[in-house]
Amino acid sequence: MKKMIKLLTVALFGVLLSASFANGQKLAYINSSELIALMPERDSAVIKMQNFQKELAETGQSMEADYNTKAKEFQDKRNTWAPAVVDSKTKELSDLEQRINQFYQQAQQDLAQRQETLMAPIVQKAQDAINKVAKEQGIAYVLEASSMVYVDTAQAINLLAAVKAELGIPASKTQPTQIN
Repeated sequence: MKKMIKLLTVALFGVLLSASFANGQKLAYINSSELIALMPERDSAVIKMQNFQKELAETGQSMEADYNTKAKEFQDKRNTWAPAVVDSKTKELSDLEQRINQFYQQAQQDLAQRQETLMAPIVQKAQDAINKVAKEQGIAYVLEASSMVYVDTAQAINLLAAVKAELGIPASKTQPTQIN
């Protein structure tokens, strides 16, 4: 059923494209992920994300080290402690383990939110540049290259070079900056 729906969608899309070509409308494509990877703003966002992730990791590691210290103490001394102390220390370890798990869950959410916050303006800047170039060139449709199965490059325009120029990205930059 899913294959049939996908085939029908592709067929309908093909009919619409044929109609637009018949009317003389231009078609273009761009790999927006590649474009964003080449943007200098992305480099600074990646560095900020790495720093944020490092900060979270250090906090988590500190919590784990505290837990490991207390767990070792528990293992070493539990036979010498009174039952009330063993119960108290068991609860303390359990609570600490739960806090660590909650921290890591929240950290994942915080990372996703921070990435969205940092990347949203970059994605919007890329989209605005794509829209501007497409409008200037009289292009009716711009397709996302990464999701296309096939594109006839003789009939469709690759906007990457023009959008890079619009954004001030040197034509020679073809690979994203490697950030460690």
